[in-house]
Amino acid sequence: MSVSQIIFYIVAAFILGMGILSVTTRKIFRSAIWLLFSLIGIAGLYFMLDVEFIAAVQIVVYVGGIVVLIIFSIFLTQQSGKEMPKAPMIRSIFAALAVVFGFALTYLLIYQYGFVTIDQPFDSTVARIGKSMLKTDQGGFSLPFEVVSILLLAAMIGCIVIALKVKPEEK
Repeated sequence: MSVSQIIFYIVAAFILGMGILSVTTRKIFRSAIWLLFSLIGIAGLYFMLDVEFIAAVQIVVYVGGIVVLIIFSIFLTQQSGKEMPKAPMIRSIFAALAVVFGFALTYLLIYQYGFVTIDQPFDSTVARIGKSMLKTDQGGFSLPFEVVSILLLAAMIGCIVIALKVKPEEK
């Protein structure tokens, strides 16, 4: 096993661990912080794949944009420091079944199709990525780019809606 494989497995375990902590913690602010670390780990994987531009976009858009909006919306709510209620047992059972099903499906797909090795290096220049993002035909990324902008808009609107909620009157 090479050093790069060991580093990959460490980063993958880090991402998986942070993702599990993000969905299992009962404090909403801690959940956002674990999500932040998970997204930073994904950017680390992009750096390992030598696609620095995509890693930078990951950090700027998701870590710098989405997670910061989530954290601001948490701070703007009235109950940001309280602990979330414990999930019902049936939800935990279905979540565990979904994880097992996901792992089984992934294993089945890897077993059926395997991995294809490519001899030529991946062309990850910023000019090629920019031209691909402007294309609207086959192989273009104009539509996914617009979907990400709508995601950012929805996150901003959600923050505003959460912030404008009226506090209940005390009796």
